[in-house]
Amino acid sequence: MQQVIGVAGMKISQSRDDILVTYALGSCLGIAIYDPVNCVGGLLHAMLPLSEIDPRKAEQNPYMFVDTGVPKLFHECYEAGAVRNRLVIKVAGGGAFYSDNDLFAIGKRNYIVLRKLFWKNGFMIAADDVGGSISRTMSLEIGTGRTLLRSAGREWEL
Repeated sequence: MQQVIGVAGMKISQSRDDILVTYALGSCLGIAIYDPVNCVGGLLHAMLPLSEIDPRKAEQNPYMFVDTGVPKLFHECYEAGAVRNRLVIKVAGGGAFYSDNDLFAIGKRNYIVLRKLFWKNGFMIAADDVGGSISRTMSLEIGTGRTLLRSAGREWEL
């Protein structure tokens, strides 16, 4: 069953039949984590790097921000049975759509905050497809752990 994750949303699953999917990853980041032994996975669609710009919004929806959404994603996957040292992490998005005039560099900042958070907590990214100027659709198959990306009529595995 397909489970759609909206912008600033997150879902986890333990059902081998589920496919988690999120659309329109431009400057936003899609972060997929997966435990291949227990078949537990989660997908987060984070919009902005740091919650300090609006703590009230972060409290209402922590998934909007990388620094608050990622810890919630991991915590909820652990509660569902995922084991830390088995997690496979894949990331997509973080694009820049104004190329030379990307004043705020949201995509780049999202990815930098994510990498710092992972480095601080001892996590490695298994695969990523970030940057550039394309919008991506990202999906995670819970039964297999396959992570697929689609953009402009093309599909590839991450």
